[in-house]
Amino acid sequence: MFIGAVADDVTGATDLSLMLSREGMRTIQIIGVPDTDIDLSGSDAVVIALKSRTILPLEAIEMSLVSARTLMAAGAEQILFKYCSTFDSTDDGNIGPVIDALLDLTGTPVTIACPSFPAAGRTVYKGHLFVGDRLLSESPLKDHPLTPMHDSDLVRVLQRQTRHPVGLIQSEIIASGSEAIRLAIGTHHAEGKRMLIVDTLKDDDLRAIGQACDGMKLVTGGSGVAMGLPENFKRAGKFTPQTPLTQMIAAPGRSAILAGSCSAATRGQVEAARAAGLPTLQLDALAFAEGGQTAEQIADWAINDTGHGIPLIYSSADPEELAQIQTLIGRHKSGTLVEGALADIAQRLQHAGFTRFVVAGGETSGAVVAALGVRALLIGPEIDPGVPWTRSVAGPDLTLALKSGNFGSDDFFIKAWTMLETETADA
Repeated sequence: MFIGAVADDVTGATDLSLMLSREGMRTIQIIGVPDTDIDLSGSDAVVIALKSRTILPLEAIEMSLVSARTLMAAGAEQILFKYCSTFDSTDDGNIGPVIDALLDLTGTPVTIACPSFPAAGRTVYKGHLFVGDRLLSESPLKDHPLTPMHDSDLVRVLQRQTRHPVGLIQSEIIASGSEAIRLAIGTHHAEGKRMLIVDTLKDDDLRAIGQACDGMKLVTGGSGVAMGLPENFKRAGKFTPQTPLTQMIAAPGRSAILAGSCSAATRGQVEAARAAGLPTLQLDALAFAEGGQTAEQIADWAINDTGHGIPLIYSSADPEELAQIQTLIGRHKSGTLVEGALADIAQRLQHAGFTRFVVAGGETSGAVVAALGVRALLIGPEIDPGVPWTRSVAGPDLTLALKSGNFGSDDFFIKAWTMLETETADA
């Protein structure tokens, strides 16, 4: 194994696994710290998907350290800590503390922080994170239900979370190539800095940054930073790139869509699905909290609604509705309630013969895969940037598209199904 990655949520892990697979690495995604019976040999990269983004920092640190130690024991030459391309982490959040702990574990003197993913519209300029052409602090992420982002200056954001000085490598140096980046890393380290935000405007920047990180024991960032890392091992003659999958065969069974994200992208996808005629039912968090709506009722609706298309169950609400719900039942309680409800619904659908799921939202995806008993995933074709189809290779045979709430085009819930082939019952 060459790259061992620890991701702070399931959809982020899938996004990263897709990136490594596209770069030719034989990649397996593990759900949670792997059991001893899961064979990690034969993989160029292993990505461990945790559910640590919004838990307490001390818990996130311990979970991440256990995962990193497992990967290092299995032979990983480089550890990658993967977090969201929108740096989802409040001032009390987990990115800085986890990096601190992983720096100590790996003995890395200095590392980078590179959340950028230009293909999905996430770029960093002068240390400020942009979502499309808007500053992070002016984007819909400012209304995220669990990690609202009100500051786009990542140097400031990260500095509030870590005990180490944070620096910045600006775009002029990045554009000069990998050697200039390496020199800048050394200069910042000599000044006492151990974490460096890197400007990134295009894929070529990511490849240059990746080359500059050759030999760096710990790298941190979004999935985009992985674009340039496999080439270092290829150049050293350590692995031969594999052709990534271009199609995904799904086992026979019924299909469903579960959307727990309240992001603008997911809300747009819900509206597009409704306009296209998909049967939809909203999970009302307030009604659910008061017992007026149950997981059994919602699952029965999907199970019994045959012949009308793929059912979509969503809890997505606009910022005003969400604020009202959070005021009445609390921010974290409302999030936990929705995740648990959708996980319960998924499990009921699984027992009724549903084997194919599109799931929107990082926290929702983590809850759903845990409820379904999925332990490891094979990475399939890309539906939209950062979102592939996957098929379980440990646990029940399921086909899953696990989507970050902010990812995907408006027609994502519709077009995803066109990329699947169904094997016959006697195949």
